[in-house]
Amino acid sequence: MTADQFRKLVLSFADTEERAHHGHPDFRVGGKIFATIGYPDQTRGMVQLTPEQQAEFMHDHPQVFTPAAGKWGVNGSTVVHLPKATKAVLKPAVEAAWKNALAKVAKKTTPAKRRAAAQIR
Repeated sequence: MTADQFRKLVLSFADTEERAHHGHPDFRVGGKIFATIGYPDQTRGMVQLTPEQQAEFMHDHPQVFTPAAGKWGVNGSTVVHLPKATKAVLKPAVEAAWKNALAKVAKKTTPAKRRAAAQIR
């Protein structure tokens, strides 16, 4: 998978927008970052998983997923080695990260906004 293919996949999820974070593109839903690309280079992406999700994806596809450095990785930030990834492998991880971000948005919103976010899922 290339960086452009990763971008296209991530942007295919509803209400996702691309912004920039620390000089590289990030992808957000409801203002929450759930994926990035281009750090440290264009062969890497990142998806924000739970530690349990991270462990599962790393177990199933160790050539594709590794924890980010330090506390970020311990908390679920997961590096994606794009040249070794396929859409079939990566899409469930991106979807999990997207849903995780939606859940965080829902916790900080009013009941009406939570219902609207639930309809997106």
